[in-house]
Amino acid sequence: MKLLRYIFFPIVPIYYSVTWVRNKLYDLGVLESKSFDFPVICVGNLSVGGTGKTPMIEYLIRLLKDDYKVATLSRGYKRKSEGFQIGAPGVTADVLGDEPFQFYYKYADKIKVAVDANRVEGIEKLRATTPKPEVVLLDDAYQHRKVKAGFNIVLTTFSNTYTSDVVLPTGNLREPKSGAKRADVIIVTKCPVSITVLEKKAILQAIKPELHQHVFFSSISYADHVISKRKQVPLEQVPKFTLITGIANPAPLVEYLKEKGLDFEHLNFKDHHDFSAEELDVFKQKPFIITTEKDFMRLNQFSFLEDSLFYLSIEAVLDRPLVFNQTVTKFIKTF
Repeated sequence: MKLLRYIFFPIVPIYYSVTWVRNKLYDLGVLESKSFDFPVICVGNLSVGGTGKTPMIEYLIRLLKDDYKVATLSRGYKRKSEGFQIGAPGVTADVLGDEPFQFYYKYADKIKVAVDANRVEGIEKLRATTPKPEVVLLDDAYQHRKVKAGFNIVLTTFSNTYTSDVVLPTGNLREPKSGAKRADVIIVTKCPVSITVLEKKAILQAIKPELHQHVFFSSISYADHVISKRKQVPLEQVPKFTLITGIANPAPLVEYLKEKGLDFEHLNFKDHHDFSAEELDVFKQKPFIITTEKDFMRLNQFSFLEDSLFYLSIEAVLDRPLVFNQTVTKFIKTF
């Protein structure tokens, strides 16, 4: 992998220039970006890979769902459907994609969940539904400049902040670091619970936030139990098990389970992996499986896994939740 990055290094200036010029054309209004007269909140990142967008969207859902009619709109990465799709009884992860289906699975009675690669059309179609959504949360749409969200949240991980990265294909950035200036809020995600004041200060000095920007630090909180379709089991009562992951970075989860002293084997797959029949046959032989919430959304459709398949849920925990909550709700109340 490192060798390939060195080989492709000469392409970096080209990629940088193309993405920089594209952003500048949107900033100058040469390329059209549509804004809306109601709250549209975008959660995204500068880099490829998992930065914790799904837990952040769920944080916003929990924050807003009791006071506003909320809808989420995602691209629906690797779904097997096309065009605009909206969560409804009988829908599956194949229709919505893993993460959107997770939102629907957990919050179907409280929010609307839709997918559309064309975010402008997706927002307009959502607003044509009844009851009309009052707040739209855009999942992973920071580079989708055809929509001008009223409020932008950019996520970057503690272990690899965008300030220490470069653009594709040598690095992981989808656009130059200067793109972070469009954000209203920057959240450093997946921080260790023991993060120090000095570590935060060093990151803040590297980010150099604009005067209008708020910077927060968040960590992942794991549930103390695992959940199946039928029951919950406290972690301390979990027998030897098989951990199945198809996410960008399973290392924090693996470390957490090891710290709990649990006995398990780990079957690791690439992000959004499409499990084959042969792999499912292997899973069928495992008496107790724990997986991520995202992977559970795809695997729970197989009846032969109903008794053995469990997931461990996570939540984002912010260092200054009241300030963050007030910042978001203050934006919404401007409409």
